[in-house]
Amino acid sequence: MSKDTFYITTPLYYVNASPHIGHAYTTLAADIVSRHKRAKGEKVFFQTGTDEHGSNIEKIALLNKVEPKQWADKVCYEFKKMWLDLNIMHDYFIRTTDANHEEQVRLIFEQLIKTGDIYLGIYEGLYCPMCENFYDESELTNGDCPVHKKQVENVKEESFFFKLSKYENRLIKHYENNPGFLSPKRRASEIVNFVKSGLKDISVSRTKVSWGIPVKSNPKHTIYVWFDALLNYITGAGYQVEKNDPEKLKKFESLWPADAHLVGKEIYRFHAIIWPAILMAMDIPLPKKIFAHGWWTVNGEKMSKSKGNFINPMDMADEYGLDSLRYFLFREVPFGQDGDFSFESFKQRYNADLANDLGNLFSRVINLSNKHLGKDMPEKPENSALFAKLSPNTAYIDEKINNLQFGDALNTIWEAVSLLNKEIDTQKPWQMAKTDLEKTKSFLKDTIWCLRLIAGWIYPFMPNTSAQMQMYLGIGNVKTDNSDNQKLPALFPRKK
Repeated sequence: MSKDTFYITTPLYYVNASPHIGHAYTTLAADIVSRHKRAKGEKVFFQTGTDEHGSNIEKIALLNKVEPKQWADKVCYEFKKMWLDLNIMHDYFIRTTDANHEEQVRLIFEQLIKTGDIYLGIYEGLYCPMCENFYDESELTNGDCPVHKKQVENVKEESFFFKLSKYENRLIKHYENNPGFLSPKRRASEIVNFVKSGLKDISVSRTKVSWGIPVKSNPKHTIYVWFDALLNYITGAGYQVEKNDPEKLKKFESLWPADAHLVGKEIYRFHAIIWPAILMAMDIPLPKKIFAHGWWTVNGEKMSKSKGNFINPMDMADEYGLDSLRYFLFREVPFGQDGDFSFESFKQRYNADLANDLGNLFSRVINLSNKHLGKDMPEKPENSALFAKLSPNTAYIDEKINNLQFGDALNTIWEAVSLLNKEIDTQKPWQMAKTDLEKTKSFLKDTIWCLRLIAGWIYPFMPNTSAQMQMYLGIGNVKTDNSDNQKLPALFPRKK
């Protein structure tokens, strides 16, 4: 069996706090790509999950007077519930506390000890306990962690090391030979320059952290949380060191290499440098693309628990509708860049793009069609100039979604929405029907077919809206029953 399934992942989200809009952003992006490909009949495997080990989880659990696993269970449930509430259709949710994952991590670690890629030594250096990452002094911001802006600790302890330096040249060669591997391009140079500046071997175990996976041959060591978490991409896909389960072997062969890892920019180095080096050490093919998107900030500041500026996406979905949130996140800011979240800009997008443009277009066309065409939605008319003009956009939208250029896809869709609104304003079918009913019918049939196109285009972004539109547009041989006294519900009621 060979690879026949598109495999897309999110990072594993750390269970130190409840999920927020930043976590939702990455996962919704993966959901958009997955839905788009499934709609085209492609096989897809979409994996997400939670990262549950490490000293931070130990500390938080202690503060809350529960065991680490109890804390992890609580926050994991919150993530699973939010993905369900956001209508995210993932195929597999992996936890680093899953028995199979833990066992494979232990075996992989032992395998790399045997090959010499992991060796025992003494680590002394600067460590941020919040992100559980080691830093060189040159990487600090005014002496603080560049991510959390908190003071780092000087740590000295026995540690296992991974021979990252061994793979420096191979990594550079891979970047050069696979220009799409590091995405988007503007972030690639940062990674390439970092690797070219010289890689050092990295610590991959701790002796002062008990909440984690113990090293099989040296149990006083706990496997470093990041090393453990990165391996989820293969353990969840069915990888097994001993290859004694035929079903898992078939699964892995059908999925790997992964087609796209979606991550936030703050963890790009782990995924673009350490992860491919680990795979090289294991003699496993590298994923096809590692894409780092930007941060959503609030009033110019990164969301953080300490600042209390988390935005719960469900609060926005409850007020404006789930599909409105999904639309806003990927229309407002090009995927890959940073964006600042504003309630005012959300409301403006909702009223202008959704209520006025799409919602008004849809209600006008359906109401006019009910009046002049009857209840049954029409076959494509012989003269369908608008449909012929818009249908070539399908290939462009397909390309843009596949390349994670969601904003470009949505811009093209809304250009079509604007064109149809303009045509209706110009043609004035409500007046045309008084003098030329056949021409009016032909025009309305054409616009209905265009709306069918649009309903299909928006499905990955706004699945519920797409389904509602398709029902009223008679897609799938659905008979509508929109009599004159049955009011068409507004897709997006205008907000004051």
